[in-house]
Amino acid sequence: MFIAGTDTISTLLEWSMTELLRHPNIMKKLQEEVKRVANGRTHITEEDLSHMKYLNAVVKETLRLHPSIPLLVPRESRQDIKLNGHHIKAGTRVFINAWAIARDPTHWDQPEEFKPERFLNCSIDVKGKDFQVIPFGAGRRGCPGAVYATAVNDLVLANLVHQFNWELPGAAEGLDMSESFGFTVHRKIPLMAIATPNKN
Repeated sequence: MFIAGTDTISTLLEWSMTELLRHPNIMKKLQEEVKRVANGRTHITEEDLSHMKYLNAVVKETLRLHPSIPLLVPRESRQDIKLNGHHIKAGTRVFINAWAIARDPTHWDQPEEFKPERFLNCSIDVKGKDFQVIPFGAGRRGCPGAVYATAVNDLVLANLVHQFNWELPGAAEGLDMSESFGFTVHRKIPLMAIATPNKN
């Protein structure tokens, strides 16, 4: 679980930072929230995370646009069923495309846009209870490390934006968003960013 979690968490962090660097106004808003919650402290703790609604929205939106594993673990139908007019025979292997589900325009306004605000006044979660976005799968066979992954990611991301100011070596609009496919979907070109210690 920890080995699988390491790759998916690092992928999520890289995509989160990529989107924040592409959207400096969102980065600034997140840094302001983290600074307010830190209240003069240098480090964010796990107890602080429940007070960071915007951080939670940023992570959910990153998971929506960039699920670490876009095709969930395959399932096999145990019996013949009819689903939305489609006959699925017993023994058929079924793949769930979490990437496509999370970009479905029937569920999402401007689905290709990075808009964390969509999750601020929204009860949709990413842990498998709402089927509009299921980066961790759903049900009994959902990812057993979902809670671990989100806690670690949130804690690291909050501390990264709290302790440093970030910028790209070049222009943000020139940032290549190509994906490299494998078990997880990494950036094709690894993210390179310049960190400057935050004096606040």
